[in-house]
Amino acid sequence: MSTVERFLIALLIVFTIPWLVWRWGRTERWAPLVVVQILAGILLGPGVLGQWFPAYYAFVFTPEVTHALNGVAWWAVMLFVMIAGVELDMRQAWTHRRESGITAGLALGMPMLLGCGAAMVMLAWPGWLGPQAQRWQFVLGVGMACAVTALPILILFMEKLELLRHPLGQRILRYASLDDLAIWGVLALIVMDWARVGRQMAFLLAFVLAALAFRRLMVRVTEQDRWYLALIWLAACALGADWAGLHFMVGAFLAGAVLDAHWFDQDRMDLLRHHVLLTLMPVFFLSTGLRTSWTMGGLDVLLAAALLLAAAVTGKLIGVHLAGRILRWGPGEASLIGWLLQTKALIMIIFANVLLDRAIISSGTFTALLLMAVASTMITIPMVEPRLASIRRAA
Repeated sequence: MSTVERFLIALLIVFTIPWLVWRWGRTERWAPLVVVQILAGILLGPGVLGQWFPAYYAFVFTPEVTHALNGVAWWAVMLFVMIAGVELDMRQAWTHRRESGITAGLALGMPMLLGCGAAMVMLAWPGWLGPQAQRWQFVLGVGMACAVTALPILILFMEKLELLRHPLGQRILRYASLDDLAIWGVLALIVMDWARVGRQMAFLLAFVLAALAFRRLMVRVTEQDRWYLALIWLAACALGADWAGLHFMVGAFLAGAVLDAHWFDQDRMDLLRHHVLLTLMPVFFLSTGLRTSWTMGGLDVLLAAALLLAAAVTGKLIGVHLAGRILRWGPGEASLIGWLLQTKALIMIIFANVLLDRAIISSGTFTALLLMAVASTMITIPMVEPRLASIRRAA
C-alpha cells in the first residue's frame, strides 16, 4: 500500500471516529466536537492504539505518514494562532485597564504559582524534565500551562451559552485576551535560545520595521488582497521566528497580533476560524496524539495530570474570587467567570507542543498536560450552566 493511501486512511480515521462519538454519544454538553477530536488523537497515539494493536498502528502511522500529517498540522496551527492574534482586542482592555489588569493578573498569576509548585513536586522524580531544559524553564513552562485560558474555545462556549454579546461576556473576553498576550510573552522567554541572542534581537528589530511597513501596505490595499497578504506575512514571520531560535508558533502569533481586526470582515474571520477548526485542526489533534507517551507508567502520568488539574482549577478560582472581592462584583459572578476561564484545550495544547519541541518537557509530562487540558475543558460547561442560570434568575 502506498504512502498516499495510508495517509488517506489516517484522515478517514481522524475525521470519522470523533464525529461518530460526538454525534451518537450526544457529548456536546460536556465535550464539544473539538474536545472529542483531542481525545481521539490521544487514543490513536502510541500509548493506546500503539500498545493495544501495534501491528495496525505500525501499518497506518508509518514515518512517512507521520511526516505528512505533521506538515498539515504545522500549517493548521499557524493559521489558528494567527487568527487568535488578530482577534486580541487590547483597546477595550486598555479602556478598562484597572478592572482588566487586576482580574487578568490574578486569574493568571494564582494558577501559575500553584502550577509552578506542582512542577517542583514533579521534579522530585526523574523522567519529567526534558533533555534540553533548565529547571527554571520546566517550572515556568508547566506553571504557565496551568494558567492558560484558550480564548478560541472560550468564544465557542460563550456562543453556546448565549453569553458572547452580553456585557459580562465582553468582560470575560477582555480578561482572557490579556492573559493570552501574557502567555505568548512568557513562551517567547522560555524558548529563547540564549546562545543565539544576537540573531533573536536582529529578528525582533527586523520584525518591528517590517510590521510598520506591512501595516502601511495593508491600509492601502483592498480587503480581498489583505486576506492573501496576511498568509504571506504569516509564513514570513513564522520562518523568521524559527530561524532566530524562537519557535514558528511565536512568529505566527506575532504575525496576527500586529494586524487590526477591523481590516477584515468579522463574519469572514469567524468563518475562517470555523473552517480551520473543521478541516485542518483535527489533523493537528491527531499529530499531537501521536506524540503522547505512557512509558513512565500509566498511573504516574494520571497522578501527574490530577496534580496539575488541581493546581490549575484551584488557582484560577482563587485568583478570580480575589479579583471579585477587590472589585466588588455581584453575587455569583466570580464563580461563573472562574469556571469559564478553565477552558484550556487548543491553546494549552499548542503551548505544550512548543515545550516538547524544544525538549523542555518530556513526553510523559506532555501527556499529563494534555490530559489536564482536556479535563479542565470538559468540566467547564457542566459547572457554568447552573451558575449562569442562577445569575439570570436573580436578574
